Amino acid sequence: MTAAADRVLPAGPVTAARHPLFIATGAVVAAGTMLMFGMLAVWFKFRDASPLRVGRNNKMIHDWLPADLKIPEVATNTLAITMVIAAIMGQWAVYSATRKDAQHTTLALFITGVIGVAAVNAQVAIYKQMGAVLADGPYQTMFYAITGTMLVLICTGIAFSLVAAFRVLGGRIADRAVVTAHAMYWYFLSTAFISLWFVVYVQK
Repeated sequence: MTAAADRVLPAGPVTAARHPLFIATGAVVAAGTMLMFGMLAVWFKFRDASPLRVGRNNKMIHDWLPADLKIPEVATNTLAITMVIAAIMGQWAVYSATRKDAQHTTLALFITGVIGVAAVNAQVAIYKQMGAVLADGPYQTMFYAITGTMLVLICTGIAFSLVAAFRVLGGRIADRAVVTAHAMYWYFLSTAFISLWFVVYVQK
């Protein structure tokens, strides 16, 4: 009996737990990245196809942004900073959840959601200040298509923040998969918006 027991193989390595939420969030992030950067590529194509005009210092520039439309730089720059802060708050939630600090995890998640609401409010304010009409031209159509898509993605991020916060309030602080996936999604949102900000609002 002892000799038979000595011939028993040792237990194999423990299989790492799979988190379907990570896979789903990663798929959404990949799809969202392709969507946003694809739209920015179309933006470049339309801008490069626009007619040329004489700009400052007698340089030829593309007549893409209509002369009667002014981009509110203060609002757009503030919005870009806001999105970076949202990503930082998302990472703070992961930091607190790792230490099983439910109070600060919940606070970080709610702050992330509130910042998302502020970002939506800022984008709506930019729409009002610019006064662009959707059907007035290719610039206006592309502008609303890209920024509107980003606005919808931010709204999904806000919903994600609320769901994660209520899970933590429900006592699921040990399940860090949701909080980590939430941070990953907000990193994607921040990266996508900074790219949009640079192409649409800075380069125009």
